[in-house]
Amino acid sequence: MPSLQLSSGLTPISGWSGDCLILGCFQTDDGIVWPAGIEAIDASDWEGAIAELAAETEFKAKAGSTAATRIGRAIRKVVLVGLGKADKFATEILRNAAAAGLRKANSLKAKTVAFAFPDSELEAEECLQAMAEGVLLVAHRDVRFKSGTENGNGCNIESAVFLGLEPNEPALARAREVAAGTILARELVAAPANIVTPLALADAARAIAVEYGLDVEVLGWAECEALGMGAFLGVAQASDLPPQFIHLTYRPVGEPKRRLAIIGKGVTFDSGGLNLKTSMASIGMMKTDMGGAAATLGAARAIAALKPNAEVHFIVAATENMISGRALHPGDILTASNQKTIEINNTDAEGRLTLADALVFADKLELDAIVDLATLTGAIMVALGKRISGLFTPDEALAAELKAAAERSGEQIWQMPLEDSYAESLSSVVADMKNTGSRDGGSISAALFLQRFVDKTPWAHLDIAGTVWTDKDYSYHNKGATGYGVRTLVEWVLA
Repeated sequence: MPSLQLSSGLTPISGWSGDCLILGCFQTDDGIVWPAGIEAIDASDWEGAIAELAAETEFKAKAGSTAATRIGRAIRKVVLVGLGKADKFATEILRNAAAAGLRKANSLKAKTVAFAFPDSELEAEECLQAMAEGVLLVAHRDVRFKSGTENGNGCNIESAVFLGLEPNEPALARAREVAAGTILARELVAAPANIVTPLALADAARAIAVEYGLDVEVLGWAECEALGMGAFLGVAQASDLPPQFIHLTYRPVGEPKRRLAIIGKGVTFDSGGLNLKTSMASIGMMKTDMGGAAATLGAARAIAALKPNAEVHFIVAATENMISGRALHPGDILTASNQKTIEINNTDAEGRLTLADALVFADKLELDAIVDLATLTGAIMVALGKRISGLFTPDEALAAELKAAAERSGEQIWQMPLEDSYAESLSSVVADMKNTGSRDGGSISAALFLQRFVDKTPWAHLDIAGTVWTDKDYSYHNKGATGYGVRTLVEWVLA
């Protein structure tokens, strides 16, 4: 977690001094809408330096654009950040703008920064939390495995104050907890498979349980076998590392208003099995195949800290998908814990097998809803790219809840069809189903496969294969793991 001190206050711009002032600006057809009082301060104290900067750089306040200049007085530097047009303003634009401003200030070697943005129709508390989240997330740099790093978190910024907003520690505290959960997920995904093993995921769950007073149960091979988890164990049998079925439970004080489950795919390394991945690029990134598990544990940390009035079960079937003399063969038949049989026609479609038994386990808990997250298919990236996740559910009320939560969090999802006719491609001559269907519509048939393991609980599936990692800096994400899913899950549970 970045050691970045955050605060807010009604101190006027003219009363603040420090390394860098970050000014948010709206775009209009006639010019720029500045934070209140800036034009007067610029004319009287800064000799028109801000107006000159905007003119020289042709700064039009387009959303996400930045420009910077040195003032050299009580405020050493100023960064302008575009907010776009006011009629399209939203918390995600504000979150992005705060991150863009901090990223620019960090490049200018600033240590103390202040933010001043124009008034808007958004609630002040909502604005403060969004800006704080953007700042904390962009400030995070994962340098754990680098030697000789002078700054422990890779960011120069030591403190940030949000001017013009009343002190509101609860809003800042929420931002800190949400960011901490997201950063936990990032660091789990980013760590290599020799560090984040099934055992390490179980240890992470235990650490959360100890710190926040959650219940935790970790089932090993024998316990999973006793529960009939043949699909999960079929994947696990080739690995030298023992599988870990993780069940972490948050219970509020008093009667919960609802009972939920979050399930994350926890394949800590995916070789493809005997259907070995042949691309060096694809196999080299298979440490990220536990992105759903990382989001689940990151959400657990944040939810436990924020203490909503909901009971939440966090479930991860953790294993590797490896090659050995014990590996699954194409053509093998597995029996899941609901007694349904599965013909394996592709050992590289292993995540859905681990999720199958996790879904059966959750379905027996008599919950109000289940959401699973998985880096499940390459097909979802073909459909939606790498910044949008696919949402699959037959329950429109649950879909509406998740879309609203994603809108608040800024994480993008798009509802995909559960086309029943596509299930025909899962038909098997020798078993109840095959584990993969047609290449066409592959993310849909994968979701239809998962649906067969939920009998009575409202259920939704998020395919996050493209969104857990970014190859370049953007918004409040730095190159690497994104921690995708944590903030949407937290919003969903808190709603």
